[in-house]
Amino acid sequence: MALRSVSVILIEPVSLFEFGVAAEVFGIDRSQEGIEFDFQVCGTRPDAPYATKLTTPLAITPTSPLSAAIGSDLVIVAPTTPQPVYDEAILATLRAAHAAGSTILSLCSGSFVLGAAGLLDGRPCTTHWMYADDMRRRFPATSVDPSVLFVDAGDIITSAGTAAGVDACLHLVRRELGAAAASTIARRMVVPPQRDGGQQQFVATPIPECASDGFAALLEWAVAHIDEDHSISSLARRAAMSERTFARRFASETGTTPHKWLVQQRVLAARDLLERSDLAVEQVADRVGFNSAVVLRDHFRRATGLAPTVYRQRFGSPAG
Repeated sequence: MALRSVSVILIEPVSLFEFGVAAEVFGIDRSQEGIEFDFQVCGTRPDAPYATKLTTPLAITPTSPLSAAIGSDLVIVAPTTPQPVYDEAILATLRAAHAAGSTILSLCSGSFVLGAAGLLDGRPCTTHWMYADDMRRRFPATSVDPSVLFVDAGDIITSAGTAAGVDACLHLVRRELGAAAASTIARRMVVPPQRDGGQQQFVATPIPECASDGFAALLEWAVAHIDEDHSISSLARRAAMSERTFARRFASETGTTPHKWLVQQRVLAARDLLERSDLAVEQVADRVGFNSAVVLRDHFRRATGLAPTVYRQRFGSPAG
């Protein structure tokens, strides 16, 4: 496709950072560097101030009507707080723009608007990890991957939370205008042209809530003794159940297997130690119940997309 005309559709309350990402990538005059975009901000109420999500009063005013977005090379849906329903005029505009050949890009929770418009049916997508479960419930016809920074499905691109919008926008520039253009924009923004990893790096993994008080107590005990050598047999004995009954009940209560749950909790404990301590990786592995640093590295990379040492470099505290 060509990538010259870019329209951003605003929905109240506007997420200021993500809107700023779109404006920074596509709304800055870079004609001297050989990169030009026709950038416009659209809304249902052009020339009226739109409230933002900031706690202090601040507004953004779209200057073009929704209809102006139809025919744009790229239509960006700026995120807002997920809402039960969205203005049908916005949904109809997105459908019309898509049908007319526009590429549609959602930033963060803007994916909910695309889902409501029916544009994600039968397609893979992503959204902010905090909203992934809600996205799956509301739009079961789409496949949500909360572990990636963005999903490029051709004419529809969805990005994950907040800064992942930078990755998605630069990816689109790279795809359509080449690596040199993406690098030029990235250099001015002082960000990498292409970031490794995914939002799985940032996802906290809480202990699943259980309907059974007895099971909740067992899980809390297991986390408190995460360094010990647990097995289905030992946990079943502690729960006073047969292994078969325990495995069935465990899956029903937590939505996963005992082994997967233990690995998940050990990775979470390892993340905490890597962020807050200066323990060697071998010591961390011992503290969280992995047999060796090799086993820790394998599971940690699968869960976060990063090696433990790289994770510590990025997210460890200065005192760690």
